Amino acid sequence: MSTPSELSPSVANLSTISAKIRTLAEQGKARADIARLLGIRYQHVRNVLEHDKVRNLEAKGKGLVTSGVLSDQTGVLTSVKLRLGPDGRIVVPAVFREAIGLKEGDVLFALLEDSEIHLLTPKAAMLRAQAVVRQFVPEGVSLVDELIEDRRREVERG
Repeated sequence: MSTPSELSPSVANLSTISAKIRTLAEQGKARADIARLLGIRYQHVRNVLEHDKVRNLEAKGKGLVTSGVLSDQTGVLTSVKLRLGPDGRIVVPAVFREAIGLKEGDVLFALLEDSEIHLLTPKAAMLRAQAVVRQFVPEGVSLVDELIEDRRREVERG
């Protein structure tokens, strides 16, 4: 754990607490250590660092991302506020696209569920469909085997 006497001159000479927080975070210090080192609340450190992440997203998204929520444990963006553009268009933030490997031209499926719009990758849509079908297939029954058997009967009938 760090103590106030351990502040390097480069940090101690900064004029704002926010600048000190950013510098210490860039040096790899944990948020709790930064708070103890500067004698401030952990929430202050978190707010400064999270606000910076959201501001970076806004810059990347050309102003379409107006706020965001980031996970403390993983650092993965989980929620953003988007603006509806001309013709009802939205931009999926780059961090979302990168997280699930989306590229220009990829297909997404839109699902309306309880007044919520969910965007699904083809794989996620397939997994949902499989889960729905699985509810109606008895235990121990293989749909693949049944399909193969049906095809064999069709061939035999000629």
